[in-house]
Amino acid sequence: MAAFDFSAFLLGVTVLFGVVWLIDILFLAKPRRARAEAAGTEIAEPWPVDWARSLFPVILVVLILRSFVAEPFRIPSGSMMPTLDVGDFILVNKFSYGLRMPAFNNKLVANGEPRRGDVVVFRFPGYRCPDGNGHVVRSGDMTCQDPTMPVPSENWIKRVIGVPGDRIETRGSDLFINGERVAMDELGPYKGDPKQPEDSLLMNYGSKLYTEHLGSVNHTIALTPAYNMPMDIPNAVVPSEVPKGCYIVMGDNRMNSTDSRWWGCMPEENLVGKAFFVWLAWRGFDNGVTGIFDFSRMGKVIH
Repeated sequence: MAAFDFSAFLLGVTVLFGVVWLIDILFLAKPRRARAEAAGTEIAEPWPVDWARSLFPVILVVLILRSFVAEPFRIPSGSMMPTLDVGDFILVNKFSYGLRMPAFNNKLVANGEPRRGDVVVFRFPGYRCPDGNGHVVRSGDMTCQDPTMPVPSENWIKRVIGVPGDRIETRGSDLFINGERVAMDELGPYKGDPKQPEDSLLMNYGSKLYTEHLGSVNHTIALTPAYNMPMDIPNAVVPSEVPKGCYIVMGDNRMNSTDSRWWGCMPEENLVGKAFFVWLAWRGFDNGVTGIFDFSRMGKVIH
């Protein structure tokens, strides 16, 4: 999920307003009152101080809620269909895996780790590319032609498939965890809105829906072999065994998801939180099936 780094902006504005208000309290307010009393006029606060005093508490509360409680995100692509659709607005629990510093994302308080089946939001780590000197680096270039390309500041969402120590293998549509094939039950062909590009793609290529039994989590995935067949695991950039401090993540739209099969494991320090709720489902104005909003998805618990 590509996004402007609002957390960094919010942190910066909070610090700025707090500093302005504090400087005024410590150094400027008392002389200003004295001048006003001497002149027999009302105290007139400069507009920066008035804004800082009024907005600092509000922005601080918003920063705390977004950083430590829940943060909203919008789904921009179909990689998590059918679980999450383009235009879904979700809430992410920021406390599920510990408290992290706003903007910097370093962990302050530990509170559990992701489990298989969790739907997680994370900062995109970049593609693993050889740098030409015998090392592997993270790059924003999917082709690895430019290993020095900066990794874009984006938030992505996928499902945790493998946790540290797991042995993950994929063979076409089949997924194996620690040597055992993950069971699936066929539900039937994908049916959606032909006016929506992502729905149309799945239907045109004969996508089928399955219930995947990922441990204790049962969820729906879409398989579309006629459209694309991603690289198997293990491959040149993804070993079979998940290393410590990393997770293998995949989209529920298995044949149309750029995920760990392409760029390797997702580092633990990149975690943002656990997705848990769809609070709004926007479908646009040109939608004859569900209308502007898809009320059937609003209020859905993500699992």
